[in-house]
Amino acid sequence: MNWLVDTYTEVGIATAYETTGILHEEQSVYQHIKVYSSTQFGHILTLDHIIQLTARDNFFYHEMLAHPAIYKHKNPQHIAIIGGGDCGVLHEVLKHNDIEKITQIELDARVTTVSAIYFPELCISNTDPRAELIFADGIVWMQQAQAQSLDIIIVDSTDPIGAAEELFGKAFYQQCYRVLKPGGIIVHQSESPLTHLTMIQQMQQKMREAGFTECQTLHFPAPCYPTGWWTCTLASKDHDLNYYRREAADRQDFTTQYYNANTHQACGLLPPYLSKGLTKKNTG
Repeated sequence: MNWLVDTYTEVGIATAYETTGILHEEQSVYQHIKVYSSTQFGHILTLDHIIQLTARDNFFYHEMLAHPAIYKHKNPQHIAIIGGGDCGVLHEVLKHNDIEKITQIELDARVTTVSAIYFPELCISNTDPRAELIFADGIVWMQQAQAQSLDIIIVDSTDPIGAAEELFGKAFYQQCYRVLKPGGIIVHQSESPLTHLTMIQQMQQKMREAGFTECQTLHFPAPCYPTGWWTCTLASKDHDLNYYRREAADRQDFTTQYYNANTHQACGLLPPYLSKGLTKKNTG
C-alpha cells in the first residue's frame, strides 16, 4: 500500500491518499509537477509536492471560484483568469454562453500540457474560440493591461508563498482595480477560514486599501485542501455584492455538481466563527 501524504507543518495538518502509482513526474522551469493515480480519488496533481486537485473533488473549488462572481455581476462580457493552469475554472466560466471573451494567464505552460493529458475533462473547453490562453507572468500582464477593460478578474493562485505571494498584495489589487470596469469584480481563492482567518482579514483590508468599495468572503467544502473547508474572497468596484442574478442562476442551462442558486445563497451566509472576523456584508 502506497500513500501520498501532503503535510502542512505550519498548521499541524496532513492529508493522505492511497495511491496506485505515479503517472507523470517532471521538473519544469518553475516547479516540480507530479501526477498520481489513486484508489478512490482518481488522478491527483501536485505542484512542488503540494496537492492542487483530485479528479474526484475538484468541482467544489472550480465551480465556486467561477459561478458566484459571474452571477453577482450584472452583465459580464470580458473575464481574465490569473493562474488556473489546470483549466478547471476556465471550463466552468465557458459554460456561460453570454460571456464574450476569457483570457487565462498562466505562468507555467507545462501545468496546462500535463493537465490536458491526465485531466482531459478539465481541458475540453480550451479550444473554445472565446478562450485565449497566455503563458506569462500574471502580475506583469495585469500591469500592462488596458484600464477598464475587464468585467471580472478570477485569481486562481497557489498558496501565498514564493512567487504567488505578490498576488495577495495591495499593489496587485491596485492594478486589478485599474483594469476593471465600473461595477467590476475580482475574486481570489483565500485559503481555509479555520487556519487562515487572519490572512483573509488582511486580504480584505488590502483590497479596500486598493480602492475596492466592498468585500465578501464565501465558504465551501474542499476535501483535498487543509481542513477541508475553503474560501474565496470577492471585492467590487462600486457594486453591491449582495446583488446577484437569482433568476439566471435558477434557470442555468448547464450542468454543475455543487453550485446552484441555493448553494450560492448559502455560501455567503457566514457562521458566527467567520462573521465575527469578516465584513458584515456577507448575505449572498
